[in-house]
Amino acid sequence: MTPPEARAAAPGQPVQAGPRVLVGTSGWTYPEWRGQFYPRGLPQRQELEHLAARVASVEVNASFYALQRPESYRSWAQRTPAGFVLAVKGERSATHRKHLVDVEADVAAFVASGVLGLEEKLGPVLWQFPPGLRFSPERLGTFLALLPRTTAAAAELAARCGHPTPVVVADRPLRHAVEVRHPSFACAEAVGLLREHGVALVVADSAGRYPVLADVTADFVYVRLHGARELYASGYEDAELDEWAARVRAWAGGGTPDGAPLLAPPDPPAPHGRDVYVYFDNTMRSRAPFDAQALARRL
Repeated sequence: MTPPEARAAAPGQPVQAGPRVLVGTSGWTYPEWRGQFYPRGLPQRQELEHLAARVASVEVNASFYALQRPESYRSWAQRTPAGFVLAVKGERSATHRKHLVDVEADVAAFVASGVLGLEEKLGPVLWQFPPGLRFSPERLGTFLALLPRTTAAAAELAARCGHPTPVVVADRPLRHAVEVRHPSFACAEAVGLLREHGVALVVADSAGRYPVLADVTADFVYVRLHGARELYASGYEDAELDEWAARVRAWAGGGTPDGAPLLAPPDPPAPHGRDVYVYFDNTMRSRAPFDAQALARRL
């Protein structure tokens, strides 16, 4: 965990000693935000800067649909302020097309595509599983073991699979999180595998569509808020944001929120706390950036 004295303050966040709590949105290029969150007339090329001045982090969503170019990652890093963090969504070929089977080349292509160019602004890599992907201990364990845990290991994986070796300016830990959507993952065995590999189980609120799993399986917590009542669309009321703020404080403090639906006995409290990443994905009616700012104010 980065020592407190090495951490810069992020936009909208106070200077923090201890774990970082970073709140933002999933993606930033949405036509419906224009004239609502983005001022009318703001050039599209300036939308990331506008958002990054108001939240502490963003989840790169375009990388899920297609491999991005190295110059895109460099541009995003240059256009965001010091202390800003960009989580990156893993490309869907490994998860949705191959269902985690024989995906070393896919993971290598993803890390070789320019992700490491974010350097110190690189946050966790999110791997979203499709709703039809059932839990298989062998398949999940093999996939988790494949994921590189440092930026140098990611470059080595890329080179081993025949991709140009990404430049690693400084070797840094590389965090991973998985968002599962099939109810078969709601078991202690899945939690144990994730803990064994230090990969975070995403806490996802999806308007009741998918399971809510809250076991902490890594030294950080990753939360995705897709909408309280209508998937990807509905906003969060004040009382709901208060509840999420209380949960985030508990996780950041190293504990477990009251009433969390756990599948396995919790790990002992983390004495130095945990970093917590929260991304609002209720983007369809422009609620995500406003809800992110409202939650950040509570924290």
